[in-house]
Amino acid sequence: MKQNIFSSGILLALLGYAAFAISDACSKGLAGHLDPFEVAFSGGVFGFLLLPFIRRPDEPYSDIFATNRPGMWVLRAASTFVSTAASVMAFMLLPMPEALSLMFLMPFFVTIISVTILKEKVSFWTWLSVGIGFLGVLIVLRPGARAFHLGHVCAIVAALANASSVVAYRLAGDKSARLSLFGSSLFGPLIGDGLLMITHASWPHGMRVWALLFGYGFLAALGQLFMMMATAVAPANRVALPQYSQMVWAVAFSYLLFHQPLDNWTFMGIIVVTLSGMLNWIRQKLRFERMALEERWEHRHSHQADTAKPG
Repeated sequence: MKQNIFSSGILLALLGYAAFAISDACSKGLAGHLDPFEVAFSGGVFGFLLLPFIRRPDEPYSDIFATNRPGMWVLRAASTFVSTAASVMAFMLLPMPEALSLMFLMPFFVTIISVTILKEKVSFWTWLSVGIGFLGVLIVLRPGARAFHLGHVCAIVAALANASSVVAYRLAGDKSARLSLFGSSLFGPLIGDGLLMITHASWPHGMRVWALLFGYGFLAALGQLFMMMATAVAPANRVALPQYSQMVWAVAFSYLLFHQPLDNWTFMGIIVVTLSGMLNWIRQKLRFERMALEERWEHRHSHQADTAKPG
């Protein structure tokens, strides 16, 4: 049974990351057709289509705003707004694998925030993993050897905003309603990107533009739904590794759809970034397996001790 649950969690995570990757490709396809803030705004609009599938039968829609920690709700909304706007602009300006590799700086920022603000202890292996990931990003960027422009800044800002969102989810705890967690990710882009686009928004023209706009917004929300389902049936650490399947999608889309081949250094940097994430996942997997073995060992010995007691 546990293996089936694990497998279903992995499958749901793969579907979620595939939805994110295709959503990113749709946003890149809209470059030159719509303002990036207008594209990010659509994520909040089309995301509402999934609310009936997330809401439990006994859960009122007003729970979108239900939270014991309003500050964390606002932080999640603001972080989502910044990350969506910045990531859309990054994908429009950079090849998809290059933008994504910079966004994989998120674990590095989460670690920094955990140590400096949350005062959490971080193991040597975690520092090693994020250090290797940072080295991979430096290989991609190659400071001094290539131009550093707005697209790179946007990708890094998106990574930092995503890290802030992760910390906000952690601080919110497990008591927050699902609609509240999902709702904050909708209202952030709706309000923030809506205000930024209001002076220069244009009505989308053509079925292709509408299809890409819907694909971006709906698939981004669908990816979040798949990830919520995945973490409900399997531990979060076990569904983390499929995140790197996004890079496979990004490389394929870059070559096949946008005709943007990668140079050797960028490809090498992407491999280093991916390996850093795999190292952290393997370390966590071994740690949890060791804890499970120790728990079973203690349970077996306590059971033997109980049965050995005279009646």
